[in-house]
Amino acid sequence: MALLPVEDARTQILKGVKALGGEDVAIGEAQGRVLAKPLLARRNQPPFDGSAMDGYAVLSADTASTPVVLKVTGVSAAGHRFAGMVRSGEAVRIFTGAPMPRGADAVVIQENTEAQDGSVTVLQGVKPAQNVRFTGLDFRRGEILIPAGTRLNARDIGLAAAANAGTLRVRRKPVVALFATGDELVLPGGRPGADQIVSSNSNALAAMAERFGAKVVNLGIIPDSLKATERAIAKASNADILLTTGGASVGDHDYVQEALKNSGVRIDFWKIAMRPGKPFMYGRKGPLQVMGLPGNPVSALVCARLFLKPLLDAMLGLATGDDLAEARLGTAMKENDGRQDYVRARLAIAADGSRTVTPFSKQDSSMQRTFREADALIVRPPHAPAADKGDLAKILLLDF
Repeated sequence: MALLPVEDARTQILKGVKALGGEDVAIGEAQGRVLAKPLLARRNQPPFDGSAMDGYAVLSADTASTPVVLKVTGVSAAGHRFAGMVRSGEAVRIFTGAPMPRGADAVVIQENTEAQDGSVTVLQGVKPAQNVRFTGLDFRRGEILIPAGTRLNARDIGLAAAANAGTLRVRRKPVVALFATGDELVLPGGRPGADQIVSSNSNALAAMAERFGAKVVNLGIIPDSLKATERAIAKASNADILLTTGGASVGDHDYVQEALKNSGVRIDFWKIAMRPGKPFMYGRKGPLQVMGLPGNPVSALVCARLFLKPLLDAMLGLATGDDLAEARLGTAMKENDGRQDYVRARLAIAADGSRTVTPFSKQDSSMQRTFREADALIVRPPHAPAADKGDLAKILLLDF
Protein backbone atom coordinates (compact mmCIF):
# COMPACT_ATOMS: atom_id res chain seq x y z
CA MET A 1 0.00 0.00 0.00
CA ALA A 2 1.59 3.27 -1.16
CA LEU A 3 2.01 6.01 1.41
CA LEU A 4 -0.06 9.14 0.76
CA PRO A 5 1.87 12.42 0.35
CA VAL A 6 1.23 15.04 3.03
CA GLU A 7 -0.31 17.61 0.66
CA ASP A 8 -2.64 15.01 -0.89
CA ALA A 9 -3.81 14.03 2.58
CA ARG A 10 -4.50 17.66 3.51
CA THR A 11 -6.40 18.20 0.25
CA GLN A 12 -8.64 15.20 0.94
CA ILE A 13 -9.34 16.34 4.49
CA LEU A 14 -10.32 19.85 3.42
CA LYS A 15 -12.41 18.75 0.43
CA GLY A 16 -15.95 20.06 0.75
CA VAL A 17 -15.42 21.59 4.19
CA LYS A 18 -17.47 24.75 4.74
CA ALA A 19 -17.39 27.35 7.46
CA LEU A 20 -19.68 26.64 10.39
CA GLY A 21 -22.66 28.82 11.15
CA GLY A 22 -22.57 31.89 13.34
CA GLU A 23 -23.70 32.72 16.85
CA ASP A 24 -23.97 35.94 18.83
CA VAL A 25 -21.68 36.37 21.84
CA ALA A 26 -21.26 39.21 24.28
CA ILE A 27 -18.31 41.43 23.48
CA GLY A 28 -16.66 40.40 26.74
CA GLU A 29 -16.60 36.79 25.54
CA ALA A 30 -15.38 37.46 21.99
CA GLN A 31 -11.61 37.40 22.55
CA GLY A 32 -10.06 34.84 20.18
CA ARG A 33 -13.33 34.14 18.35
CA VAL A 34 -13.60 34.45 14.57
CA LEU A 35 -15.92 37.12 13.20
CA ALA A 36 -18.66 35.59 11.03
CA LYS A 37 -19.77 38.79 9.32
CA PRO A 38 -18.20 42.24 8.88
CA LEU A 39 -18.52 44.55 11.85
CA LEU A 40 -20.17 47.83 10.86
CA ALA A 41 -19.88 51.01 12.86
CA ARG A 42 -23.14 51.74 14.61
CA ARG A 43 -22.25 55.38 15.31
CA ASN A 44 -19.80 58.10 14.41
CA GLN A 45 -16.57 58.25 16.40
CA PRO A 46 -16.19 60.76 17.85
CA PRO A 47 -19.94 61.41 17.86
CA PHE A 48 -19.45 65.19 18.12
CA ASP A 49 -16.81 67.85 17.45
CA GLY A 50 -14.64 67.77 20.55
CA SER A 51 -11.52 69.26 22.06
CA ALA A 52 -8.22 67.44 21.66
CA MET A 53 -6.60 69.47 24.49
CA ASP A 54 -7.30 71.18 27.78
CA GLY A 55 -7.69 74.92 27.19
CA TYR A 56 -10.23 77.42 25.90
CA ALA A 57 -12.70 77.14 23.04
CA VAL A 58 -12.59 80.36 21.01
CA LEU A 59 -13.29 81.96 17.67
CA SER A 60 -9.93 81.72 15.94
CA ALA A 61 -10.43 85.15 14.34
CA ASP A 62 -10.36 86.68 17.84
CA THR A 63 -6.76 85.46 18.30
CA ALA A 64 -5.33 86.86 15.08
CA SER A 65 -3.50 89.46 17.17
CA THR A 66 -2.17 88.52 20.61
CA PRO A 67 -2.17 89.02 23.48
CA VAL A 68 -5.92 89.37 23.63
CA VAL A 69 -8.29 89.26 26.61
CA LEU A 70 -11.50 87.21 26.22
CA LYS A 71 -14.45 86.90 28.57
CA VAL A 72 -14.94 83.34 29.96
CA THR A 73 -18.64 82.54 29.78
CA GLY A 74 -18.74 78.89 30.89
CA VAL A 75 -17.19 75.42 31.02
CA SER A 76 -17.42 72.40 28.72
CA ALA A 77 -16.29 69.11 30.32
CA ALA A 78 -16.40 65.50 29.15
CA GLY A 79 -20.00 64.36 29.59
CA HIS A 80 -21.17 67.89 30.36
CA ARG A 81 -21.30 70.18 27.36
CA PHE A 82 -21.65 73.97 27.48
CA ALA A 83 -25.19 74.65 26.31
CA GLY A 84 -24.65 78.22 25.19
CA MET A 85 -22.91 79.79 22.21
CA VAL A 86 -19.48 81.39 21.96
CA ARG A 87 -19.52 84.87 20.41
CA SER A 88 -16.73 87.20 19.40
CA GLY A 89 -14.77 88.34 22.42
CA GLU A 90 -15.74 85.25 24.45
CA ALA A 91 -14.13 81.95 25.41
CA VAL A 92 -15.30 78.75 27.15
CA ARG A 93 -13.05 76.76 29.45
CA ILE A 94 -12.83 73.30 27.85
CA PHE A 95 -11.25 69.94 28.67
CA THR A 96 -9.96 67.10 26.52
CA GLY A 97 -12.83 65.07 25.07
CA ALA A 98 -15.47 67.66 25.83
CA PRO A 99 -17.90 68.80 23.10
CA MET A 100 -17.03 72.01 21.29
CA PRO A 101 -19.47 74.84 22.08
CA ARG A 102 -21.50 76.29 19.23
CA GLY A 103 -19.74 79.18 17.58
CA ALA A 104 -16.19 78.18 18.60
CA ASP A 105 -13.90 76.83 15.87
CA ALA A 106 -10.59 76.23 17.69
CA VAL A 107 -9.03 75.53 21.07
CA VAL A 108 -6.19 77.49 22.64
CA ILE A 109 -4.15 75.16 24.87
CA GLN A 110 -4.02 76.29 28.47
CA GLU A 111 -0.21 76.62 28.39
CA ASN A 112 -0.67 79.53 25.98
CA THR A 113 -3.05 81.44 28.27
CA GLU A 114 -3.18 83.31 31.54
CA ALA A 115 -6.42 83.01 33.50
CA GLN A 116 -7.99 85.84 35.51
CA ASP A 117 -11.29 86.05 37.36
CA GLY A 118 -13.92 85.93 34.62
CA SER A 119 -11.47 86.30 31.73
CA VAL A 120 -8.48 84.73 30.01
CA THR A 121 -5.53 86.29 28.21
CA VAL A 122 -4.58 84.42 25.03
CA LEU A 123 -0.83 84.66 24.49
CA GLN A 124 -0.57 82.71 21.23
CA GLY A 125 -3.18 82.63 18.47
CA VAL A 126 -4.77 79.60 16.82
CA LYS A 127 -5.99 78.76 13.34
CA PRO A 128 -9.45 77.43 12.47
CA ALA A 129 -9.89 73.74 13.50
CA GLN A 130 -6.71 73.77 15.60
CA ASN A 131 -6.87 71.25 18.48
CA VAL A 132 -10.34 70.09 17.45
CA ARG A 133 -11.37 66.48 16.76
CA PHE A 134 -14.23 66.52 14.29
CA THR A 135 -17.21 64.19 14.17
CA GLY A 136 -16.30 60.90 12.48
CA LEU A 137 -12.54 61.50 12.63
CA ASP A 138 -11.97 57.84 13.54
CA PHE A 139 -14.91 56.23 11.74
CA ARG A 140 -18.43 56.95 10.54
CA ARG A 141 -21.68 55.08 10.99
CA GLY A 142 -22.05 52.23 8.47
CA GLU A 143 -18.34 51.85 7.69
CA ILE A 144 -16.81 48.35 7.78
CA LEU A 145 -14.44 48.34 10.74
CA ILE A 146 -13.44 44.67 10.99
CA PRO A 147 -13.81 42.21 8.08
CA ALA A 148 -15.36 38.78 8.46
CA GLY A 149 -12.83 36.03 9.07
CA THR A 150 -10.86 38.04 11.63
CA ARG A 151 -9.73 36.24 14.79
CA LEU A 152 -10.54 38.93 17.32
CA ASN A 153 -7.77 40.32 19.49
CA ALA A 154 -7.74 43.04 22.17
CA ARG A 155 -7.48 45.85 19.60
CA ASP A 156 -10.44 44.46 17.67
CA ILE A 157 -12.46 44.23 20.87
CA GLY A 158 -11.64 47.83 21.70
CA LEU A 159 -12.68 49.04 18.27
CA ALA A 160 -15.90 47.02 18.37
CA ALA A 161 -16.74 48.47 21.76
CA ALA A 162 -16.10 52.01 20.51
CA ALA A 163 -18.49 51.24 17.64
CA ASN A 164 -21.15 50.38 20.25
CA ALA A 165 -21.26 46.65 19.45
CA GLY A 166 -22.47 44.94 22.62
CA THR A 167 -22.60 41.58 20.86
CA LEU A 168 -20.61 40.17 17.96
CA ARG A 169 -21.56 37.58 15.36
CA VAL A 170 -18.84 34.92 15.43
CA ARG A 171 -18.34 31.45 13.99
CA ARG A 172 -19.54 28.61 16.15
CA LYS A 173 -16.62 26.83 17.73
CA PRO A 174 -15.97 23.42 16.13
CA VAL A 175 -16.58 20.69 18.70
CA VAL A 176 -13.65 18.31 18.98
CA ALA A 177 -14.19 15.06 20.88
CA LEU A 178 -11.07 13.10 21.71
CA PHE A 179 -9.90 10.02 23.53
CA ALA A 180 -6.71 8.04 24.04
CA THR A 181 -6.62 4.25 24.00
CA GLY A 182 -4.43 1.82 25.82
CA ASP A 183 -4.34 -0.35 28.94
CA GLU A 184 -0.85 1.01 29.54
CA LEU A 185 -2.10 4.55 30.16
CA VAL A 186 -3.03 6.34 33.37
CA LEU A 187 -4.20 9.92 33.85
CA PRO A 188 -1.71 12.61 34.95
CA GLY A 189 -1.49 12.66 38.72
CA GLY A 190 -2.32 8.96 38.98
CA ARG A 191 -0.15 6.07 40.10
CA PRO A 192 1.22 4.17 37.12
CA GLY A 193 1.73 0.45 37.55
CA ALA A 194 5.01 -1.22 36.72
CA ASP A 195 4.00 -1.61 33.06
CA GLN A 196 2.15 1.69 32.63
CA ILE A 197 2.94 5.23 31.49
CA VAL A 198 1.24 8.59 32.05
CA SER A 199 -1.05 9.70 29.23
CA SER A 200 -0.02 13.08 27.80
CA ASN A 201 -1.60 13.12 24.34
CA SER A 202 -5.17 13.91 25.36
CA ASN A 203 -4.23 16.98 27.38
CA ALA A 204 -1.79 18.25 24.76
CA LEU A 205 -4.25 17.73 21.91
CA ALA A 206 -7.04 19.38 23.89
CA ALA A 207 -4.82 22.39 24.55
CA MET A 208 -3.88 22.59 20.87
CA ALA A 209 -7.47 22.32 19.67
CA GLU A 210 -8.59 25.04 22.09
CA ARG A 211 -5.63 27.21 21.04
CA PHE A 212 -6.86 27.02 17.45
CA GLY A 213 -10.49 27.81 18.25
CA ALA A 214 -12.25 24.54 19.11
CA LYS A 215 -14.47 23.47 21.97
CA VAL A 216 -13.10 20.22 23.38
CA VAL A 217 -14.92 17.22 24.84
CA ASN A 218 -12.26 15.00 26.41
CA LEU A 219 -13.53 11.43 26.75
CA GLY A 220 -10.44 10.31 28.64
CA ILE A 221 -8.63 7.00 28.38
CA ILE A 222 -10.37 4.05 26.72
CA PRO A 223 -9.18 0.50 27.56
CA ASP A 224 -8.03 -1.89 24.85
CA SER A 225 -11.47 -3.29 24.12
CA LEU A 226 -13.47 -3.24 20.91
CA LYS A 227 -16.78 -2.60 22.70
CA ALA A 228 -15.31 0.14 24.90
CA THR A 229 -13.84 1.83 21.84
CA GLU A 230 -17.18 1.64 20.01
CA ARG A 231 -18.95 3.19 23.01
CA ALA A 232 -16.45 6.05 23.04
CA ILE A 233 -17.00 6.67 19.33
CA ALA A 234 -20.77 6.77 19.90
CA LYS A 235 -20.30 9.50 22.53
CA ALA A 236 -18.63 11.64 19.85
CA SER A 237 -21.52 11.38 17.39
CA ASN A 238 -22.58 15.02 17.84
CA ALA A 239 -19.07 16.44 17.51
CA ASP A 240 -17.64 18.03 14.37
CA ILE A 241 -14.30 16.24 14.71
CA LEU A 242 -13.26 13.07 16.53
CA LEU A 243 -9.60 12.65 17.47
CA THR A 244 -8.31 9.31 18.63
CA THR A 245 -4.74 8.68 19.65
CA GLY A 246 -3.12 5.25 19.80
CA GLY A 247 -4.60 1.90 18.88
CA ALA A 248 -4.85 2.59 15.15
CA SER A 249 -2.27 0.07 13.99
CA VAL A 250 -2.87 -3.60 13.18
CA GLY A 251 -1.62 -5.25 16.37
CA ASP A 252 -3.64 -7.71 18.42
CA HIS A 253 -4.61 -4.95 20.87
CA ASP A 254 -5.32 -2.16 18.36
CA TYR A 255 -9.07 -1.76 17.98
CA VAL A 256 -9.61 1.78 16.71
CA GLN A 257 -9.85 0.99 12.99
CA GLU A 258 -12.20 -1.91 13.52
CA ALA A 259 -14.35 0.06 15.97
CA LEU A 260 -14.57 3.00 13.58
CA LYS A 261 -15.64 0.77 10.69
CA ASN A 262 -18.20 -0.98 12.90
CA SER A 263 -19.53 2.45 13.84
CA GLY A 264 -20.10 3.42 10.21
CA VAL A 265 -16.99 5.53 9.64
CA ARG A 266 -15.60 5.35 6.12
CA ILE A 267 -11.79 5.24 6.30
CA ASP A 268 -10.48 7.41 3.47
CA PHE A 269 -6.79 6.73 4.00
CA TRP A 270 -4.28 5.33 6.45
CA LYS A 271 -0.53 5.92 6.53
CA ILE A 272 1.14 9.12 5.35
CA ALA A 273 4.53 9.58 3.71
CA MET A 274 5.85 11.63 6.61
CA ARG A 275 8.10 11.35 9.64
CA PRO A 276 7.05 11.49 12.41
CA GLY A 277 3.40 10.55 12.02
CA LYS A 278 3.30 7.81 9.39
CA PRO A 279 0.38 5.85 10.99
CA PHE A 280 -2.14 8.71 10.61
CA MET A 281 -5.69 7.68 9.73
CA TYR A 282 -8.57 9.75 8.39
CA GLY A 283 -12.23 9.03 7.75
CA ARG A 284 -15.75 10.46 7.80
CA LYS A 285 -19.22 9.57 8.96
CA GLY A 286 -21.66 12.11 7.57
CA PRO A 287 -20.55 15.51 8.92
CA LEU A 288 -18.23 13.91 11.52
CA GLN A 289 -14.55 14.09 10.56
CA VAL A 290 -12.34 11.47 12.20
CA MET A 291 -8.58 11.59 12.68
CA GLY A 292 -6.75 8.61 14.11
CA LEU A 293 -3.48 9.99 15.45
CA PRO A 294 -0.40 7.95 16.33
CA GLY A 295 0.26 7.07 19.94
CA ASN A 296 3.75 8.55 20.06
CA PRO A 297 3.34 12.06 21.53
CA VAL A 298 5.45 13.99 19.03
CA SER A 299 3.89 12.13 16.11
CA ALA A 300 0.40 12.91 17.40
CA LEU A 301 1.08 16.62 17.83
CA VAL A 302 2.87 17.03 14.50
CA CYS A 303 -0.05 15.34 12.72
CA ALA A 304 -2.51 17.54 14.58
CA ARG A 305 -0.61 20.67 13.57
CA LEU A 306 -0.50 19.61 9.92
CA PHE A 307 -4.05 18.28 9.57
CA LEU A 308 -6.24 19.35 12.49
CA LYS A 309 -5.31 23.04 12.39
CA PRO A 310 -6.21 23.61 8.72
CA LEU A 311 -9.46 21.69 9.23
CA LEU A 312 -10.36 23.91 12.18
CA ASP A 313 -9.34 26.98 10.16
CA ALA A 314 -11.65 25.93 7.32
CA MET A 315 -14.54 25.40 9.72
CA LEU A 316 -13.92 28.84 11.20
CA GLY A 317 -13.76 30.54 7.80
CA LEU A 318 -10.03 31.23 8.02
CA ALA A 319 -7.38 30.83 5.32
CA THR A 320 -5.84 27.37 5.08
CA GLY A 321 -2.84 28.13 2.86
CA ASP A 322 0.85 27.37 3.25
CA ASP A 323 2.32 29.03 6.34
CA LEU A 324 5.94 27.96 5.95
CA ALA A 325 8.84 30.33 6.55
CA GLU A 326 12.54 30.13 5.68
CA ALA A 327 15.78 30.02 7.64
CA ARG A 328 19.43 29.15 7.08
CA LEU A 329 20.60 25.75 8.28
CA GLY A 330 22.91 25.84 11.29
CA THR A 331 24.38 22.48 10.33
CA ALA A 332 24.53 20.18 7.33
CA MET A 333 21.74 17.65 6.79
CA LYS A 334 21.91 14.35 4.94
CA GLU A 335 19.74 13.45 1.98
CA ASN A 336 16.16 12.39 2.71
CA ASP A 337 14.29 9.22 1.85
CA GLY A 338 10.77 8.93 0.44
CA ARG A 339 8.99 10.44 3.45
CA GLN A 340 8.57 14.13 4.22
CA ASP A 341 10.53 14.90 7.38
CA TYR A 342 9.52 17.33 10.12
CA VAL A 343 12.69 17.82 12.11
CA ARG A 344 12.59 19.47 15.54
CA ALA A 345 14.98 22.40 15.69
CA ARG A 346 16.00 25.54 17.54
CA LEU A 347 15.58 28.89 15.82
CA ALA A 348 18.03 31.76 16.39
CA ILE A 349 17.32 35.27 15.13
CA ALA A 350 20.32 37.59 14.66
CA ALA A 351 20.33 41.35 15.24
CA ASP A 352 19.91 41.93 11.49
CA GLY A 353 16.80 39.73 11.45
CA SER A 354 18.42 36.76 9.71
CA ARG A 355 17.28 33.37 11.00
CA THR A 356 19.28 30.21 11.60
CA VAL A 357 17.67 26.87 12.38
CA THR A 358 19.59 24.00 13.95
CA PRO A 359 18.12 20.49 14.37
CA PHE A 360 18.32 18.53 17.58
CA SER A 361 20.67 15.57 17.34
CA LYS A 362 17.99 13.12 18.52
CA GLN A 363 14.59 12.98 16.82
CA ASP A 364 12.82 10.02 18.42
CA SER A 365 9.04 10.55 18.22
CA SER A 366 8.57 9.78 21.91
CA MET A 367 10.85 12.62 23.09
CA GLN A 368 8.58 15.41 24.30
CA ARG A 369 11.24 17.45 26.03
CA THR A 370 13.04 18.29 22.79
CA PHE A 371 9.66 19.02 21.21
CA ARG A 372 8.88 21.48 23.97
CA GLU A 373 12.31 23.11 23.56
CA ALA A 374 12.00 23.32 19.76
CA ASP A 375 11.01 26.57 18.06
CA ALA A 376 10.34 25.16 14.61
CA LEU A 377 10.17 22.08 12.45
CA ILE A 378 12.53 21.88 9.48
CA VAL A 379 10.49 20.57 6.55
CA ARG A 380 12.49 18.18 4.36
CA PRO A 381 10.60 17.07 1.23
CA PRO A 382 10.75 13.46 0.06
CA HIS A 383 14.09 12.63 -1.62
CA ALA A 384 15.55 16.03 -0.72
CA PRO A 385 19.29 16.08 -1.54
CA ALA A 386 21.91 16.62 1.13
CA ALA A 387 22.02 20.22 2.37
CA ASP A 388 25.03 22.21 3.55
CA LYS A 389 25.28 24.50 6.53
CA GLY A 390 23.97 27.92 5.47
CA ASP A 391 21.53 26.57 2.87
CA LEU A 392 17.98 27.89 2.96
CA ALA A 393 15.41 25.52 4.45
CA LYS A 394 11.63 25.61 4.80
CA ILE A 395 10.45 25.74 8.40
CA LEU A 396 7.15 25.49 10.22
CA LEU A 397 7.11 27.70 13.30
CA LEU A 398 5.66 25.99 16.37
CA ASP A 399 2.73 28.18 17.37
CA PHE A 400 1.04 26.05 19.99
